Amino acid sequence: MSSTVLHTIILAAGKGTRMNSKLPKVLQPLAGKPLLGHVLDTAKSLNSTVHVVYGHGAEAVQSAFASDDINWVLQAEQNGTGHAVQVAIPFVKNDEDTVVVLYGDVPLIQKETLDHLIEEAKTGLAILTVEAQDPSGYGRIVRDGKGFAEKIVEHKDANFVELAIKEINSGILAGNAGLLRNCLSALKNENAQAEFYLTDVVELAVAQGVSVKAVLAESEAEVAGVNDKIQLAGVENSYRQRKAEDLMRRGATLADPTRIDIRGHVEVGQDVYIDVNVVLKGNIKLDDNVVIGPNCVIIESQVEQGAIIKANSILEYSHVGPRSTVGPYARLRPETFLGSEVKVGNFVEVKKSTLAKGAKVSHLTYIGDAQIGADVNIGAGTVTCNYDGVNKYKTVIKKDSFIGSGTMLVAPVEIGEGSTIAAGSVITKDTPASELTIARAKQKTIPGWKRPEKKPKD
Repeated sequence: MSSTVLHTIILAAGKGTRMNSKLPKVLQPLAGKPLLGHVLDTAKSLNSTVHVVYGHGAEAVQSAFASDDINWVLQAEQNGTGHAVQVAIPFVKNDEDTVVVLYGDVPLIQKETLDHLIEEAKTGLAILTVEAQDPSGYGRIVRDGKGFAEKIVEHKDANFVELAIKEINSGILAGNAGLLRNCLSALKNENAQAEFYLTDVVELAVAQGVSVKAVLAESEAEVAGVNDKIQLAGVENSYRQRKAEDLMRRGATLADPTRIDIRGHVEVGQDVYIDVNVVLKGNIKLDDNVVIGPNCVIIESQVEQGAIIKANSILEYSHVGPRSTVGPYARLRPETFLGSEVKVGNFVEVKKSTLAKGAKVSHLTYIGDAQIGADVNIGAGTVTCNYDGVNKYKTVIKKDSFIGSGTMLVAPVEIGEGSTIAAGSVITKDTPASELTIARAKQKTIPGWKRPEKKPKD
């Protein structure tokens, strides 16, 4: 069989009553992304035409993926998995095409597994199975003498021999569009639930003389479905483990692989060290010899070679230059760029600012909308006063300047190259290069002044 186009049909119409949530099941979050989002990513990686069968929470589900190239197929009444594919198959016009059926609540299915399944489906039909530690409640795969899938026997209908089978059906399948169309049209709903089951396609195909391949998935986790919050937590744990193992294969050392949370794509160099309870979100790049301390959160950021992010620091949409140090307890907000060998110390917040090579902001400081030159030293308690209640203004501190502790820099303002600003100053005007500038109110003592006292309660 030769196929011209690959179609992926994703079943995502279920309500998810056991989730006990107002959010539709396929929008429940896994690693910061909806369950359906993970399945869509895999479908896109197959270069397939994507059809999503939706129903419950229709508006919310469509809205969540409004920017995606999806053919939305409404299943107004949920009459089983077979019915869901029945409403989508008319959008597959060519009988020579190949169809893959996935589920919006089975998020960990891997491209490599599906590639194998699709290859096997060239004979007509292939189903994805898995060896279960405890197959209780699942349909067993009965193979014929040649190893092809002969039928799927539900647990309640299985005999003694069939109950001993540990290979179970995942529900995921791939097949020739024409064959699927014929089998789907022959489905019957003569069961207690009065539903059309996709699993019945196997026996219908076998009855037509088709050899149905059964392809084993790598693990149960890969085909695990999510029906409640407990299963969601289990899938999250499997996802975390998979991501952690991937990082370690690529050269990262993890203090404890069970205590890292990866919610996106992380690129790592060699000899990266990541301590416990680190959260990595979005697209992250960690170059060679980077050290990430415990309890850090890094979002959409790059950390260059040899940089150290100390404990309890937060980086958002930021860039940390080589051999720089950040933290502990520091926060880099969006559009922060640190050059090489920069120090951002404890309880320092930096927003939309550039710090050139060797600049130091060691503690208890806010730097916002600023351009900091090379080798500038900013003392504790300094604030760039960048906001007048309506507009933001820029502070420029030129290279080799020294800013004393407790200084207020009222933007817009420019500190000249090599300037020294005395501690406790409030700077409202540009300062000249290579000079000491002091801006303090005159100190005075008020004789006889007393602190206010609390009045006794009635």
